[in-house]
Amino acid sequence: MQLYCESMTDYKRLKTREVKIGNLLLGNNHPVRVQTMTTTDTMDTMATVEQTIRCIEAGAELVRITAPSKKEAENLLHIKNELQKRGYHVPLIADIHFTPNAAEIAATIVEKVRVNPGNYVDKKKFEQIDYTDAEYAEEIERIRDRFTPLVKICKEHGTAMRIGTNHGSLSDRIMSRYGDTAMGMVESAMEFLRIARGEDFHNIILSMKSSNPLVMVQAYRLLVSHMTDEFGECYPLHLGVTEAGDGEDGRIKSAIGIGTLLEDGIGDTIRVSLTEDPELEIPVCRDIVKRYSQKRLNVTDIKQIPTIEKLPFSPFEYKRRETFTVNNLGGKQVPVVIADLSKIEKITPAHLQSVGYTYDDNSDKWAISDMAADYIFTGNQLLDFALPGTVKVIVYPATWQLAEDKSTYFPIFEDSGYVNAKSTSEELNFVMIDCFSDNTAINDFTFLQDLANDPTIVLCLHSKNVLAMQSVRTMIVEIMNRSIKNPVVLFTDSNWATADEHLIHFATETGALFLEGMGDGICLGMSSGAFGIAANIAVSGRNYIANASVEQFINNTCFSILQATRTRISKTEYISCPSCGRTLFELQETTAKIRSVTNHLKGVKIAIMGCIVNGPGEMADADFGYVGSGVGKITLYRGKEVVKRNVDSAIAVDELINLLKESNAWVEAPVNLK
Repeated sequence: MQLYCESMTDYKRLKTREVKIGNLLLGNNHPVRVQTMTTTDTMDTMATVEQTIRCIEAGAELVRITAPSKKEAENLLHIKNELQKRGYHVPLIADIHFTPNAAEIAATIVEKVRVNPGNYVDKKKFEQIDYTDAEYAEEIERIRDRFTPLVKICKEHGTAMRIGTNHGSLSDRIMSRYGDTAMGMVESAMEFLRIARGEDFHNIILSMKSSNPLVMVQAYRLLVSHMTDEFGECYPLHLGVTEAGDGEDGRIKSAIGIGTLLEDGIGDTIRVSLTEDPELEIPVCRDIVKRYSQKRLNVTDIKQIPTIEKLPFSPFEYKRRETFTVNNLGGKQVPVVIADLSKIEKITPAHLQSVGYTYDDNSDKWAISDMAADYIFTGNQLLDFALPGTVKVIVYPATWQLAEDKSTYFPIFEDSGYVNAKSTSEELNFVMIDCFSDNTAINDFTFLQDLANDPTIVLCLHSKNVLAMQSVRTMIVEIMNRSIKNPVVLFTDSNWATADEHLIHFATETGALFLEGMGDGICLGMSSGAFGIAANIAVSGRNYIANASVEQFINNTCFSILQATRTRISKTEYISCPSCGRTLFELQETTAKIRSVTNHLKGVKIAIMGCIVNGPGEMADADFGYVGSGVGKITLYRGKEVVKRNVDSAIAVDELINLLKESNAWVEAPVNLK
């Protein structure tokens, strides 16, 4: 069985080489380091220093600064000197694209340089070019000649290097041989890594970033596998989902990509790329990393999970688990969302508004949103009002027995409860299985045979184990190995306190499984204590949940997780860069403006990029692009095609709307969204 990590059932960090960045040690089981990147103009020394200090005081252990040309690279010395004069010695990283000369200067000043193998020597022109083996080899030699001087400078000055591949900025040469794939990302980095190793330079970190968490996760796994096979060792890994966006979506997308890998012990440093001030990224990083603290992962609190002997799927490619259909679950249908309303004492039509259903008294009709839950769980409550026809109700078995409408109400059992039940639904039964929450008979799966392939059963998997994702994944692997085809709904509860903590917990534990193709539905909930805390947060917390009920917050999170894993599209997707010193317009303000006029365009992917570096490359996954091309100037893209150049930023959003209309991607917003 080919693995990409130390263990799929125990939490074990991937063994990587130790790298020294200034006085900071990274890799080799050192703590996962958190970092961010400044958004100021690098030539504005004092503004960059002040912002760097804010990042450090927020907890950043490394700070990256863009150096797009020689003059910015040279100014890094003034920034570093001013920081040290004020008593700040956190390692600085120079971010380099296109300009080897700037990298060579920066490597003599700061503690680390980041280069992108897709554009450090190669120039991306979006042309399909066929290379013979001889031509390909000639290109590798050209790269060696141009890249080796930087390697030697880094080696001489003790400077670390990140070889940072981006999914959207693969060179024509790589694209011609590997296509727009995770394997192409890996080979792009491996070419540079082989050159560095040939010079006996090993102070290297690697990254495989994409705005699509699925591509990102597959690329890192492939990289680990290929480094292990070719070198017999792994270099430290920097994790990040590039252009994640802002607010709830940015946090969820980042947590899915980064958290999926950290759950398997992969990752030595992380950066959360939010379209927000950089110091706001650090608390999110810290919330992600603290899930893997020794305190939380105390071995006495972790229940044993049986070893996976046979892996029935490839971890390097996506394939949805094969299931049969039960009602509207499983088969080829999109995953369903189950909203837990059981903590509401008396459910009324008004409560359904928080999960996507709005009742109008005057017309006696329901309005149903694109983010309307498919099922609601009410516990012991039967509802005393007529429901919209698209929603079904899940209740406990005793309550189900009392329901007159057995086509709307369905029971949820514990596994033994279903086996021993005298009466069950002829259409649909939800059966809960707690996966490895204790150490009793962990290899006894006989109970599965009592449920296997019953055409009315949907399996609801959850775990109280600290390693909940690993526990549920192991159970699904066992189900797959036994050729059990029942649909699976992923149930996850949160005991955390803050909004960010809940988002990260939900996204990590369920998102990782959706990326494996293992989910046919999702249900999120909170412990009673966490629910009470969240009720207060929802009133006064972050802007993405302000004035929302806890139920609405959780329902939105369900749909956001499905959107980020590309398993169910319910809204517009924004691929928005986090801004840096290269940004040519006010990114946060512009992103908010574009959102406000396009957030009703379900399924459309819009990239908002601050400059040409983060433009056509990193927005590779987008349908439309809004890219800074000069001060106050915007270039608009349809896919990878430039449609309008040098549009005045004052009218660029209107021109984007015109482009959407010309491309038949525009619909008028519903009245209540205008």
